[in-house]
Amino acid sequence: MTEARPKIVVLTAPGEGVPEGMHTLDAVAELQVADDAERLRATLPGARVLCVTDFRTEALAEAWPAADALEWIHATSAGVDALLIPEVRDSDIPVTNARGIFDRCIAEYVLGQIIAFCKDFAGNWQLKQAHQWQHRETEPVAGRSVLVVGAGSIGRQIAHLCGAVGMNPDGVGRRARPGDDDFGAIYAQADLISVLPDYDFVVIAAPLTADTEGLFGEAEFRAMQPGARLINIGRGPIVKTDALVDALRDGAIDGAALDVFEQEPLPPEHPLWALPNVHISSHMAGDFIGWKTALSQQFIDNFERWRAGETLNNTVDKAHGFVPST
Repeated sequence: MTEARPKIVVLTAPGEGVPEGMHTLDAVAELQVADDAERLRATLPGARVLCVTDFRTEALAEAWPAADALEWIHATSAGVDALLIPEVRDSDIPVTNARGIFDRCIAEYVLGQIIAFCKDFAGNWQLKQAHQWQHRETEPVAGRSVLVVGAGSIGRQIAHLCGAVGMNPDGVGRRARPGDDDFGAIYAQADLISVLPDYDFVVIAAPLTADTEGLFGEAEFRAMQPGARLINIGRGPIVKTDALVDALRDGAIDGAALDVFEQEPLPPEHPLWALPNVHISSHMAGDFIGWKTALSQQFIDNFERWRAGETLNNTVDKAHGFVPST
């Protein structure tokens, strides 16, 4: 057992304050909040647990020398790339994440984008704005092929929903492995470019790691079908944005739905905003009503395991940057 009230530091984005639902820990822990590197450096001494709600943070590297007692780092996000600084990656401090919280809603977002493309909802909206009645045909969803790049828990939920509406989902993982009830086949990432031509939709659901950064560039877009659409709900830097813009303008691919970007927020003058075949959302694909409270409760449940000396849930493989599939 740990001491009665171990110190927890919560690293948030500037001005966010204590996450919703986290105050229930006040009776069993000393909570302190930091929202920048200076405050983090001041609060880390003596802290046993660090909970990070700002998935874009760059504060940890600067403040790390002050971490003299850390035993556990938790991220309230699926991606942990911002936390895996060399000092953390090479330490024996476990890192956990929010695996499982966003999976279903992200999958619903992806399926919604696929349906929106096939049924041309954007075209309906444009015709409505013009008060123009124009009958036309749209594409079926059933029977379409979808390649989910990233066969973890989010990717699996995407494949499951796509299969439920009659699509044919396959996956890409670090290594090839047999298909299963959700994926028809799972290819190795090294074979990505050779299988891309076979799919109507390509969904990026992979974490940002050294292996996936810049994974989609000019060669990958040229390998896709001219009528294919890209959906990215993983991380922005997995896609080389300039190459994507060129592919969309040149007709190398037919469209894209993007929830994540190399630069966030996406600047108002960025060319992606003006492309008619691009759907844009603001890194919100998994954010459902009540998500902040759900994240806090997940951390609290894991905190109770930590206090009891039990194995933590959602422990990240720090060498690869994600929680291994069971």
